[in-house]
Amino acid sequence: MSSKQDLFNQYYTFEDRMDYEELIKNYPWIIEKNANAIVSPDSDGFLCGLLMANFLGWKIKGYYDGKILLLEKGARAKDCVFLDMDVYRSNIRSMGHHMVMFNKLRLPGSWQNFKNCIQLNNIRNYDFYKDFTLKYPLATIHLLVGILGTIQDIEIPKSAICPLLFTDGVWMNLFQYTENSLNWIKFLKSEDVNNPLNKVFCNEHYSVHEMMLAMNGFLRKRDSICTPREMGARERGDRLIISTADGPYNLDKIGKVYSIKNDAKNRAEQFLKLLSELTKWNYKAEDWTWEDLDIRIFSKDIFSKTGRISNRDFEQFIQSNPLSYAITSNQRIEYTLEKPDKIY
Repeated sequence: MSSKQDLFNQYYTFEDRMDYEELIKNYPWIIEKNANAIVSPDSDGFLCGLLMANFLGWKIKGYYDGKILLLEKGARAKDCVFLDMDVYRSNIRSMGHHMVMFNKLRLPGSWQNFKNCIQLNNIRNYDFYKDFTLKYPLATIHLLVGILGTIQDIEIPKSAICPLLFTDGVWMNLFQYTENSLNWIKFLKSEDVNNPLNKVFCNEHYSVHEMMLAMNGFLRKRDSICTPREMGARERGDRLIISTADGPYNLDKIGKVYSIKNDAKNRAEQFLKLLSELTKWNYKAEDWTWEDLDIRIFSKDIFSKTGRISNRDFEQFIQSNPLSYAITSNQRIEYTLEKPDKIY
């Protein structure tokens, strides 16, 4: 029996399912109406923003990509919910799915920094040290759909399946990491016909070939939003680039505030409208902030070792007090520090 199968047998039982009611009880802010959000500027963040704006009246007040934070002037980060980002601050509400627990038997003294973060790997007590191959392979939007489906009806039309499987490369993970993907699909209760995720992962709409053709059609629509190659660096239509290695990007400074450049904003809105058309989650421009933005610039870096990261290495790393981070391999942690700016 493989070591991975041993892990599945050790942790996975029929009773091992997401308790959505308990999650909502522990994090009641995730179903509040008319809340403010900061989203990752990519397809997962955009889908999360559309869902919450459509069903709960949330307003998208800013964008965070791990290097810079754009936030509507006058708004405060601690008054917003970060969607698709694990924020390591106890007074910041966030929701993400990266691997952040290094060793469950040696948690750092600052571990309570995640007490206001809905973190899927942490919910299942999965750590890098023993459980890295079991980490969550889906996207933030899938958990969010499952949560909202607990409190109200969410219809998933056939047209929504492609964008919901495209985001974060989930459709590729399903075939590349099949065993683990099935594990998590069951954990999210997708097999329950009353769960809206049932239409995403257990649907009978497509054969494999039909799914390939449908996804190809979606990708071509995405590609039509990309910048033309003759204009230089090609920007994909499913993400809004707000920073590069050289600093802030796609921004115009007007006085003391910033706005998203028109070309970048138009691409983002085209993609949001495409997602809206396919999911039937209405895109309303007034729900999204594109101008009058304050900027906070952080330091994004990589903690790496030539060999496997040890417990001592992680303890040394966590003392740097990262704002957010993700353990991406046994030799690498991507992280953000609050310098030169602070989040609030």
